Amino acid sequence: MRTILLSLILAASLAAAHKPAQKKVIQPKDFPTGRPFSPGILVDGTLYVAGQTGSDVKTGKIPDEFEAEVKQALDNVGAVLKAGGMSPGDVVSVQVYLTDAEIFERMNAVYKAYFKEPRPTRTTVVVAKLVGQGHIEITATARKMSSSTKIRR
Repeated sequence: MRTILLSLILAASLAAAHKPAQKKVIQPKDFPTGRPFSPGILVDGTLYVAGQTGSDVKTGKIPDEFEAEVKQALDNVGAVLKAGGMSPGDVVSVQVYLTDAEIFERMNAVYKAYFKEPRPTRTTVVVAKLVGQGHIEITATARKMSSSTKIRR
């Protein structure tokens, strides 16, 4: 009887350990709905933020000044992070898409003010065109780490 009970407990814990990960859509309240993508998806403590442009989420307007466009794109990323219970400090990886290599340093100046040390890993790619009239799109991956797994300085 004891062996059967232990076998049942072991089977139940193995079944619980192999439960498929659940995806949770992260939808900031001010973001448009009905799009063919989710602003963010949270899976097993990792938040995947969809590409965010520098357009205002309420009006769709892109600022005239490039630095303001970068800040708006980062603020849009930040809104998804916040809705997912995270902050820029939880971001581990960023991808930046620019329409012109000449604006890289201007983007970098705004980016460095947003992400503090240690900054996330990053890939920056120059593309021929983005959907719409913008000059930048930013996507990010974030992970809330427990205090025991944080890097000590």
